[in-house]
Amino acid sequence: MLSACKRMANSLSIKHGLSLWCPQSLTTNRISRPTCFVPLPSTRRSFVVASTSFANENREFVIVGGGNAAGYAAKTFVEHGMANGKLCIVSKEAYAPYERPALTKAYLFPHDKKPARLPGFHTCVGGGGERQTPDWYKDQGIEMLYEDPVTSIDIEKQTLTTNSGKLLKYGSLIISTGCTASRFPEKIGGNLSGVHYIRDVSDADSLISSLEKSKKMVVVGGGYIGMEVAAAAVAWNLDTTVVFPENHLLPRLFTPSLARKYEELFQNNGVKFVKGASIKTLEAGTDGRVSAVKLGDGSLIEADTIVIGIGAKPAVSLFEGVGLNSTVGGIQVDGQFRTSIPGIFAIGDVAAFPLKMYDRIARVEHVDHARRSAQHCIKSLLSAQTQNYDYLPYFYSRVFEYEGSSRKVWWQFFGDNVGEAVEVGNFDPKIATFWIDSGKLKGVLLESGSPEEFQLLPKLARNQPTVDKVKLQNASSVEEALEIARAALLVEA
Repeated sequence: MLSACKRMANSLSIKHGLSLWCPQSLTTNRISRPTCFVPLPSTRRSFVVASTSFANENREFVIVGGGNAAGYAAKTFVEHGMANGKLCIVSKEAYAPYERPALTKAYLFPHDKKPARLPGFHTCVGGGGERQTPDWYKDQGIEMLYEDPVTSIDIEKQTLTTNSGKLLKYGSLIISTGCTASRFPEKIGGNLSGVHYIRDVSDADSLISSLEKSKKMVVVGGGYIGMEVAAAAVAWNLDTTVVFPENHLLPRLFTPSLARKYEELFQNNGVKFVKGASIKTLEAGTDGRVSAVKLGDGSLIEADTIVIGIGAKPAVSLFEGVGLNSTVGGIQVDGQFRTSIPGIFAIGDVAAFPLKMYDRIARVEHVDHARRSAQHCIKSLLSAQTQNYDYLPYFYSRVFEYEGSSRKVWWQFFGDNVGEAVEVGNFDPKIATFWIDSGKLKGVLLESGSPEEFQLLPKLARNQPTVDKVKLQNASSVEEALEIARAALLVEA
């Protein structure tokens, strides 16, 4: 198993943010836990720190990374009375933690269609909690270091050094560095003016500046980012083309039939697709700004704005070489988000954790996991909680939700997309897909469901009832299919 854990592996993403990443070696062999990783029992080391000030470099708790998970971790520290004068968050961003999914959704709406803006989507509003503005952190006695990322770590001395030269000595360290966008190489035009990647507010602001002047946009990538950015481009009345190498949209989750329904919706809104295509270069005009995409077959697609949405990579470079295992697609942790080094934890997108219900190691790029992993980790750190994290994979997307849109789209998926897919409905307005493996319902996706129907999905996916596939196939409506699945759930209750 040790050699298996050291192999690089494939991505089985069903991502936004945004992927369910599973090492190949650990998905093809069922395991009860990763035997190559045994966390040490001592997980918390403390310093005596003044309750309301940081007079020296000592910090009892330090979170590295100021993203979504950090905001929910801060909330949990406050709930346990362990934030005031004890917690420091070190961020490369200029903003307090916010709900990152907004950046490819409402943040990109045109100015006349009520776009989202900070402070409106600071954490924890997406999870139904309080809006944690910068003043909230001040009021809670939490030290925030903005635009001052950590540049080095000394495990033996338990110290961090930031870009400004600030030295921080920690008792417990929570790694929440998230991911960085996968980029095109500079030599093929990946850094040209007009080429955009979206991971933070400054990225989104830069894209909006381009959208204000743009006429022709190319989106590279047929996943979540590609779909959401293309939908926003429709609101800007841009000539929009989506280019990707696969045969259909979101191939890691959508079946070909399901993808076709969404592709038709985008096409009805004027979006063009170029499928099965590779990109050779991004071409520059005489002014140095991007002017076209050159495909592998030599053809050109004109564009003055290009958005690259080809995935993301866990931000682990800072921690390579210090004894943390990052060969499994992220920083490996146990069911309480402890790494192999006492006192160091990892949460959110960067953590590769045991996906308990499917007996495999996974790294999930999704806001729901960011929230839940942060809360579980901090509760385990601060209390007597000993149960392991038991996450149910959940993904969703919302597009065309701006004012004046003829059709708003909101789908949710829970579970695992394994086995045979059964599709019910005609997308007018609903459609559902059920994944059945060995007679068990393993995963379900629903478009345009009611609140009650959406609430049923996680119950089905977690309990995996035995369902009659033929009955589902013969269901005359999505509502009937969901009732068949609900009845199967009640039989096994």
